[in-house]
Amino acid sequence: MTTIAFIVAAYLIGSLSFAVIVSRVMGLADPRTFGSGNPGATNVLRTGKKAAAALTLLGDGVKGWVAVVLAQWLGPRFGLAEPEVGMVALAVMAGHIWPLFFGFRGGKGVATGVGVLAGFHPLLALGAALIWAAVAFSTKISSLAAIVASFFAPFLAFWLCGPGVYFGSTVVIALLLIQRHKKNILNLLAGTEGRIGQKAK
Repeated sequence: MTTIAFIVAAYLIGSLSFAVIVSRVMGLADPRTFGSGNPGATNVLRTGKKAAAALTLLGDGVKGWVAVVLAQWLGPRFGLAEPEVGMVALAVMAGHIWPLFFGFRGGKGVATGVGVLAGFHPLLALGAALIWAAVAFSTKISSLAAIVASFFAPFLAFWLCGPGVYFGSTVVIALLLIQRHKKNILNLLAGTEGRIGQKAK
């Protein structure tokens, strides 16, 4: 029962879609109604409000980190170990992608994924973020940066965390993120993918 409670709590934390919350508080349009339709920082940035995009990025990242760290900190008191922490990590990702509070229409999970990786190992998140930044800076395409970072994240996890639960969880998260970018991959192949900062239509 304790494991289920932690998983449910992580899912509910993940269900806090900061793109929608921040947009409502700042009087912006629902990010699911314009641009890519994705409730994430990149789409919020299409409103031209950098502060809103930054708050979205921060909120989505922190919730992934908080869910994992709380499970690591409180888990041992209730008999939870790394396998349960891995479940919590996947639960907070599921909450972000299919949020209970927002009609199960969530984001792709990039920022939340980085937050989760930070909970596994700070250097793992830093490495993934640096790969994302390098690709994003050179191409101005956020989706491509996320796909490339997702591809390399499991290799970093294996190097930093070893062939254990955190590595396995990172593989699942990477596959999930790449799958969530399926439409973006098709747009990239067609040469129609939007660029960072591009105004919303």
